[in-house]
Amino acid sequence: MRVGGLGLVIIAAILWGISGGLGGFLMDKGWNPLVISFYRGAVGLVCILIWFLFQPTRWNKPLLWWSVVAGIGVAGNFVFYFVSISEGSVAVAATLMYTAPIFVLLISFIFRLEQASLFKCVAIGFVIAGVVLLTEVYSIGSEGITLLGLMTGLGAGLSYALFIFGFKYASRHGQPQGILTIAFLAFTIITLLFIDHSEAASVFYSPDLGWIILLGIFGAGVSFFLYVVGLKKTSPTSASIIAMVEPVTASLFGFMVLSELLTVTQLGGMAIILVTVTILSVKQS
Repeated sequence: MRVGGLGLVIIAAILWGISGGLGGFLMDKGWNPLVISFYRGAVGLVCILIWFLFQPTRWNKPLLWWSVVAGIGVAGNFVFYFVSISEGSVAVAATLMYTAPIFVLLISFIFRLEQASLFKCVAIGFVIAGVVLLTEVYSIGSEGITLLGLMTGLGAGLSYALFIFGFKYASRHGQPQGILTIAFLAFTIITLLFIDHSEAASVFYSPDLGWIILLGIFGAGVSFFLYVVGLKKTSPTSASIIAMVEPVTASLFGFMVLSELLTVTQLGGMAIILVTVTILSVKQS
């Protein structure tokens, strides 16, 4: 059962990584990051609704509230992630998004959900150093990622942390299929308010329609289902480590398909972030 669970998490992480690459591919073809984000979540909602129809669950006020919080987190994560890709590269944006555990830690400190320690503070310091090296913030604007790309990449990580909190507390009051249905419905409503509706409508008669549907299936529908099911069959520690496959997959996609290259300094920063977050996840679990 444990091996099967890890396999599902690995597949989910690979699909998330590919979805980041597909987003970069579609942006290179001229699509707006917000429109891409909207369809990623909207197609995901359709997939999750199918799961919900086969396994319906009851809703209650705490479930609705925390699921909406999770949906706000998903909206921020998807939008900031794709904006960050458009302002830099898939590899950098994906790695910045995986600073989420650090934001979870900081939020836990602020609300006194857990105590600070030397190890945790050192971990935060290492991640900050990794971000500096990865983004080459000391020469930002010259080439590579922009300041907007850096801020939205970190914003994607912060939004991911918000989703983690929302999903965690919603799980105490209901089943994953109900939580994700409400979360993606909230996501769709929120993003619908900010996108260019004429561009969004043009998707239906665009030759890129197939790629956009594939992005939604890979990046939200099937991947979330596999991850949640896999998480039930394995430990959170193992799942958090295996999920690091996502930035690696995204980086490979960026290199092989989009011809994105990273400097030695950036690769070192990426390694520092991923290793530190992995060790922190194992320690926390």
